[in-house]
Amino acid sequence: MVANCGQVSSPVLVLLAFLFLHGAPLRAADDTIFDGQPLYGGQSLVSKRGKFELGFFQPDNSSQRWYVGIRYNQISARDIVWVANREAPIANLESSQLSIARDGNMVLLDHRNSPIWSTNVTTIASSVPTVGVILDTGNLVLAEASNTSVVLWQSFDHFTDTWLPGGKLGRNKLTGEVDRLVAWRGYKDPSPSMFSLELDPRGTSQYLLNWNSSEQYWTSGNWSAADHIFTDVPEMTLADPSHGFPYTFSYVDAGNESYFAYHVEDDAVVAHFRMDVAGQVKFLMWVEGAGEWQQFWSQPKAQCDIYAMCGPSGVGTENALPSCSCPRGFRRRRPLEWAQGDYTSGCARNAALQCGGGARDDVNGGEDRFYAMADVRLPSDGQSVVAASAGDCERACVGSCSCTAYSYNGSCSVWQGDLINLRDTSGMGTATGVGGTIWIRLAASEFSSAGRDRGRRLFVGLVAAGFAAAVTIIIVLVPIIVVTRRRTSRRVVEGSLVAFTYRDLQLATKNFSEKLGAGAFSSVFKGSLADDAARPVAVKKLEGHLQGEKQFRAEVSTIGKVQHVNLIRLIGFYSEGTRRLLVYEHMSNGSLDRHLFGATSSSHLSWEARYQVALGIARGLDYLHGSCRDCIIHCDIKPENILLDGALAPKVADFGLAKLMGRDSSRVLTTVRGTAGYLAPEWVAGTAVTAKADVFSYGMVLFELVSGRRNARQRPDGTVDFFPSTAAGLLVGGGDLMGAVDGRIRGDADVAEVERACRIACWCVQDDERARPSMGTVVQVLEGLLEVSVPPIPTSFKMLANPSKKHLDFFTCLPSA
Repeated sequence: MVANCGQVSSPVLVLLAFLFLHGAPLRAADDTIFDGQPLYGGQSLVSKRGKFELGFFQPDNSSQRWYVGIRYNQISARDIVWVANREAPIANLESSQLSIARDGNMVLLDHRNSPIWSTNVTTIASSVPTVGVILDTGNLVLAEASNTSVVLWQSFDHFTDTWLPGGKLGRNKLTGEVDRLVAWRGYKDPSPSMFSLELDPRGTSQYLLNWNSSEQYWTSGNWSAADHIFTDVPEMTLADPSHGFPYTFSYVDAGNESYFAYHVEDDAVVAHFRMDVAGQVKFLMWVEGAGEWQQFWSQPKAQCDIYAMCGPSGVGTENALPSCSCPRGFRRRRPLEWAQGDYTSGCARNAALQCGGGARDDVNGGEDRFYAMADVRLPSDGQSVVAASAGDCERACVGSCSCTAYSYNGSCSVWQGDLINLRDTSGMGTATGVGGTIWIRLAASEFSSAGRDRGRRLFVGLVAAGFAAAVTIIIVLVPIIVVTRRRTSRRVVEGSLVAFTYRDLQLATKNFSEKLGAGAFSSVFKGSLADDAARPVAVKKLEGHLQGEKQFRAEVSTIGKVQHVNLIRLIGFYSEGTRRLLVYEHMSNGSLDRHLFGATSSSHLSWEARYQVALGIARGLDYLHGSCRDCIIHCDIKPENILLDGALAPKVADFGLAKLMGRDSSRVLTTVRGTAGYLAPEWVAGTAVTAKADVFSYGMVLFELVSGRRNARQRPDGTVDFFPSTAAGLLVGGGDLMGAVDGRIRGDADVAEVERACRIACWCVQDDERARPSMGTVVQVLEGLLEVSVPPIPTSFKMLANPSKKHLDFFTCLPSA
């Protein structure tokens, strides 16, 4: 018996010794750090209801870098939401601990027992015991042990890259200090990067995205108490409880602080704001069924609007994959990060530069030289240098050891060190207005000596054969020059547009013999260009001197400067005297109205095709409203102006009534323009309009895609059957929406997509433009990334319940402008 007891006691003694040596990790609560009971490496604490975990982690599976942080505990993503020692990783996990120090602060100690991080509160009374507690909100607090509601310090006052519900991101009015969300340096590196979000330290109520705390590249606009939104974030009109969203937002400006806060009303919803590695601020929601985060909102929408997104010497290109590249003579600094979509490490030189300009080196093979990169937005921080010519400018750069590039356009600018915020503007026409040429300094080895030798040999050969070449040119090339003279002179200042002669277009259209269609002030003819007969074009002939001139200018200045898969592509134009012609890509399936309202049964579109058309139109409009240098309001969205290509992909067309609105403006005052039945109420009221006018028109088109008929039609008794009113009534009353779908395709329609389309269409046609979603939100809804609640029935629809002509003037009787 004694022997047995001795055998049992041995492992017990070992266990007791282990617990003693390691601070007795048995706890009164699994969510609390007590004095004398630290959290050791390899251990973790979990909040009371299991939502969040506090512990040690490695972002890159490296044995050399450990961090203390908070992460989600009940979702599979287990994302890190807060990091204590993001600038000072721990090298030795086993000997590190998070504990309560003698002064009452929470402190992280490394294997040498040296403090790595501390809560650093200086006002803790020496007689007051403290504890650290991880809460179900994801907040880590240092509180009095006897009363944990007395909080002495909290992680919610020290966000890293993630802003959790219940936290405040604001500004201390007394000290001027501002809270910041600061992005991770890389997806596996939690150290602070250059990108941050903060409340304007100058005292306004707008939030700013900054690079290096100095370069602002996005603003939320000031808080509007009346609308309960930030003025440049109209999506907030949808994201509140009255629209079915489980969030409440509030902006507080009182006492000694100003801050914005948000709360999640549904305890089952998991969501947060995150300052992403790539420089965007995102609002993300966890979708358990998909097992992934779904993005509800992000800014800025265009990646190339993010300052220095491509890192040092990286080149950004809008609407390209990938969005960043390296210029000649450079390579990706961290290829694995680039593969993950993190370009912020930028580009490194392939070969080092020579200093002083005249030194020769056997490795480099000679002096540094310059490579011309055209059509770029010049990088930041250029320094002006006095130079009378481009040659003087180059010599000024060569003479400085630190000069890496120069540009000359009548004045000389030089750059020292890395090139920051370089953007490729080729292919964007004059939309950016900032395209130029930069000469980048490269090592001589980047210019092949073999290439120079070949060039010299070629030159000698050409000189030797000069007489024979001259004869050949006279005999062969002169006729070609005569034939192609018009083609070689077509390039003009309108970006990539081609200036045709009238004779070109007469030949292309066989003297305008095949008419595709006609509008109030134009006719469209089919044709093919002489240098590409296999590719048909549509030539739009504008008629009427004054109106033709207006439409011509509007279309060239809008669609001529943008490119998107869902926008019609303008190839070129002719303009002389009173003749105005525009050359577009040809859409083989014609306009959408022919397929929706065509008399023959074979002309109708399937439900799947209609849904993709709706999505494509939304994407095109979202690009016009949010991704161009100037916001472009189309002003005449209707089925007749939606063209379909051979695969039934939609393209928004006819920009003759379009209006450009500068980014510094939120609305524009203009004369009524558009088509009756698709006009937003603000047009009729004569008030200034925004891009939300297009949203209204889009909603009307979406209703027609569902029903397959015009929105308004006369009943036998003289009243008007207004389909949007019918659909809205079915939504609110819980009726059968499938009964409202075009009878030709009803059996093939997807129930969930029909309801989704009707809901967002009804939101689009709200009387108050502030209640309408942005086109970006519409895209997310149609893609199934965002759910919207049942919208209220617009007041104008309610009037149509007992229609009379005066009620219908707005929808059907106003003539086109």
